[in-house]
Amino acid sequence: MSVAFTKEESAETAAETLLPDRAVSSHPNLVTKAGLTALEAQMQEARVAYEAAATIDDVNEKRRQQAGPLRDVRYLSERLRTAQLMPEPASNEIVAFGSTVTFSRDDGRVQKYRIVGEDEADPKAGSISYVSPVARILMGKAVGDLVTVGDQELEVVAIS
Repeated sequence: MSVAFTKEESAETAAETLLPDRAVSSHPNLVTKAGLTALEAQMQEARVAYEAAATIDDVNEKRRQQAGPLRDVRYLSERLRTAQLMPEPASNEIVAFGSTVTFSRDDGRVQKYRIVGEDEADPKAGSISYVSPVARILMGKAVGDLVTVGDQELEVVAIS
């Protein structure tokens, strides 16, 4: 739509209020209980931010402030709609969705990650997405199993 038919002051202002949608993964939206709770909390935060911006008098500033929360609400609505709550792993015998797996690398490093859904994955906090290359190759493995990721060999040390 031409800027001439909108209330924005310029094309730049219009672009600021029409943010592109966040990309939605094509993989099944598997979530842990904590992941589902986090999605619900993020949705509430986005709604609160959107409603807070609605009180701004200046129409252009209001649109700018609402753009991010509105985009987040659209994304989170889809993620909540498609969320598939997964049960806790039945045992610690094999690596599964929700397991925490400790493995050692060729270079002597030992790493520990919980395998979770895409939205709750945070490698710095000790969780990786179930669709990540490392998680995919570890799923179904048991303590003592060796796997190869790239040019690295990993050994499963513990599963909890």
